[in-house]
Amino acid sequence: MQKPFSQACENNKAPIFDTLEPILHTLQSVVEIGSGTGQHAVHVARRHPQLIWQCCDQAEYLFGIQQWLDEAKLDNLSPPQCFEVNNSPWPMGNFQALYSANTLHIMSWASVEKLFSRIAEHGNTLQWLFVYGPFNYQGKFTSASNAEFDQWLKSRNPLSGIRDAEAVDRLAGNAGFTLESDNEMPANNRLLIWKR
Repeated sequence: MQKPFSQACENNKAPIFDTLEPILHTLQSVVEIGSGTGQHAVHVARRHPQLIWQCCDQAEYLFGIQQWLDEAKLDNLSPPQCFEVNNSPWPMGNFQALYSANTLHIMSWASVEKLFSRIAEHGNTLQWLFVYGPFNYQGKFTSASNAEFDQWLKSRNPLSGIRDAEAVDRLAGNAGFTLESDNEMPANNRLLIWKR
């Protein structure tokens, strides 16, 4: 069976991980929430052999992720763990950072709040949060294409949608993290980095 492939992952992996490079060099373990295809995991694990990268996603995505990991044959990629933010146990392991790309606008806002409350409850070893995706600022879209994307998201699921950066920052703050940097990315996306 052909492994899953995301063109968006292929396009955005270099800008994301070039930005994170100075921090990733200092880390030994990262948990990825919503690994999707597994492409980001393979890309970063190749670049950082010292870094254990733990993929997590809902059950339906695990087989595809495992195909990418099997093909890569890298010692620092553990088998993916099943994780659904509202129901699953917190991922097993002691992680220094949490990474999530293109997830917050797919989840309901209640699920986004749940994720950050679980980070506060279980993520006592976490020092960093890295979140990539589209964000609004002061309730406004940053581009016409993001406004169209938001409409498309809501047509599929009325509970999804592009989140306000300020609201997400408040959740991170409540979980014990301070915004370190807000980085402009291609295709009207952002990379938000928080530090405990």
